[in-house]
Amino acid sequence: MGMPSGMELFIIVAAIVLLFGGKKIPELAKGLGQGIKNFKSAVKEDDVVEASADKENIEAKAEETTTTSTESKTNA
Repeated sequence: MGMPSGMELFIIVAAIVLLFGGKKIPELAKGLGQGIKNFKSAVKEDDVVEASADKENIEAKAEETTTTSTESKTNA
């Protein structure tokens, strides 16, 4: 049970053309392409938001460490 051979692929494509018609297939492909494009852009936006949030957390921790070490030197 591997990949479909040439004749099996031909039958599958013929069935799809019969079900959807020749004009509907390009519209379906276009919709699929736009959906993939939107999904990828949403994933990239999430990565940018997470990266900026991580950067803010790191900067806040660095400020706390600097403030704490400065206070320790002042008290000594």
